[in-house]
Amino acid sequence: MSKRKLKIATWNINSVRLRIELVKDLLASEKPDVLCLQEIKCVDDAFPLKDFHKAGYEHIAIHGQKGYHGVAIVSRIPFTRSDKRDFCDKGDARHVSVDLDIPGGLTVHNFYVPAGGDEPDREVNEKFGHKLDFLQEMTDWYTSHKKKDTSRMVLVGDLNIAPLENDVWDHKKLLKVVSHTPLEVEMMNRLIASHSWIDVMRQFVPENEKLYSWWSYRAKDWDAADKGRRLDHVWVTPALKDAAKEMKIIREARGWERASDHVPVIVTLAV
Repeated sequence: MSKRKLKIATWNINSVRLRIELVKDLLASEKPDVLCLQEIKCVDDAFPLKDFHKAGYEHIAIHGQKGYHGVAIVSRIPFTRSDKRDFCDKGDARHVSVDLDIPGGLTVHNFYVPAGGDEPDREVNEKFGHKLDFLQEMTDWYTSHKKKDTSRMVLVGDLNIAPLENDVWDHKKLLKVVSHTPLEVEMMNRLIASHSWIDVMRQFVPENEKLYSWWSYRAKDWDAADKGRRLDHVWVTPALKDAAKEMKIIREARGWERASDHVPVIVTLAV
């Protein structure tokens, strides 16, 4: 039986209403089957449904929040189920998942992990403590419902950690900077082990090569400075370890007018 190709995009849009034209351009040019957005920064009722419907994305799951956070999944493919979880019981909208209505089924989890503030010490920085607790709860959750090699799941999103040396512009300089500290990397590795997740992006770009998806607004010329980090991720469970056929980062999106500081990551799977 021939497998269908499934194109999944993930993008921290940093306000979906502010940047809806950029989103529409991406949908028109790349035509993903599924788009996962983070930091939509609006309540469910304010989400621009009509724009997505007009673009051909009729199936939408939203976990919104006024002014902050918020995640959404828009799709050409119907859902058999959607869900959202309030990690750490803070009322933050940081997770949404859907089961896609395709043969064999497939679950997509979309996350926006807390950034963690500026100081990598939970004793003086509550935001960093929240980030660590969030990662631990994710790890416990996936460990508790692990189904060895049978579950077909994709986890995407802005996970706010650049775990590998070449996921940042300067490994040594950033070892004490939130997003690349040894503690955060250790916790991400535990999370990966919790369900034997596979890092799809690094299936295409070797670990000894630089790979970024985020460039700070603080850089006057982000492209020339190229002080990036890979904060956005696409993982799959072992059942899909050979499914990834293509991966690309839309680097030029960082230079679009009124751009997000993150750029889209797109993966094509044979499922």
